[in-house]
Amino acid sequence: MARAAVTAEQGVAARLCPINPLQDAEWDARLKVHPNHSFFHSAAWARVLETTYGFRLVYLTGNQADAVRCVLPLMEVDSWLTGRRGVALPFTDDCPPLCPDTASGRRLMQGALEFGRSRGWKSVEFRGGRELFDSAPASLSFYGHCLNLEEKEDRLFSRLESSVRRAIRKAEKSGVTTAVSGDLDAMKVFYSLQCKTRKKHGLPPQPFAFFRNIWEHVVSKDLGVVVVASHQRRPVAAAVHFQLGERAVYKFGASDNAFQQLRGANLVMWEAIKWHARHGAKTLHFGRTSIGNEGLRRFKLNWGAQEHKIEYVKYDLRKHAFVTETDEATGWYNRLFNVLPVGLSRLIGAVLYPHWA
Repeated sequence: MARAAVTAEQGVAARLCPINPLQDAEWDARLKVHPNHSFFHSAAWARVLETTYGFRLVYLTGNQADAVRCVLPLMEVDSWLTGRRGVALPFTDDCPPLCPDTASGRRLMQGALEFGRSRGWKSVEFRGGRELFDSAPASLSFYGHCLNLEEKEDRLFSRLESSVRRAIRKAEKSGVTTAVSGDLDAMKVFYSLQCKTRKKHGLPPQPFAFFRNIWEHVVSKDLGVVVVASHQRRPVAAAVHFQLGERAVYKFGASDNAFQQLRGANLVMWEAIKWHARHGAKTLHFGRTSIGNEGLRRFKLNWGAQEHKIEYVKYDLRKHAFVTETDEATGWYNRLFNVLPVGLSRLIGAVLYPHWA
């Protein structure tokens, strides 16, 4: 979409309506009937991001009455370090606009660019919906994986790669037990493991306030669970999953590398798959995977998931052009966070993540 096309659509922005899903008590209930909804479109997720980081909600729609049917979730990140910009949505794997057709989707995207100009944004990043931008390049690309849960448990198990089935049986024979919980204590257990995992990967953890808010606004509202695997009462692996209607999402996973041989992470995933299937989910999305992370990609494929591309689009409002970026999952900082004490990494993470959205 060239600059001329953007200019030609300037009148579109005036016909769009910024809304706040947190002011609509029925938002999530109505959202579930949309054929392309995901948990990340929910008011619950918006509340987590707003409460934790103070991002301004700018959800755009054609009109208030049709909000759930045609909506672009968008937030303003106002950072003295990285600038004021729009992101759809921060800390979110994949959140394309919900729209009944291509024309309405393009109106939403154009409206976002015009709104961004009026707010002085430096850029707008769309985490999904690249097909609405014609030949625009992807700013970032990832793998996505989605598992069909519409089968009986024995059939789901038989579709797993043999290595995964062996890992699950090994965990069970080794005495690893699992618990699916909605308790805050389970979230605290997960966070302790998450800090160890982030240290292993050379990245700072998100602040605990983020996960506490996930518990308060998601898990405690029966929109998610924490699955914990333990061996002799010691936590060895855990994960946080979300579910809205028939769509489930694997969002966070963590483990204690000292007990990797017990294969607790495999058992956690299998228990989560069974839990979602029993609670009405028809699909489980495994989140995004960096193109260069072949190990994580293979782990997700081994569960029988179907692979697809997740592509982001970023428009620089100062350059009046689409831009590309480099995936920042790896870099020189990995070596630094590999050796920093967990407490210091947590402090740095609490400072950086509001700007890193």
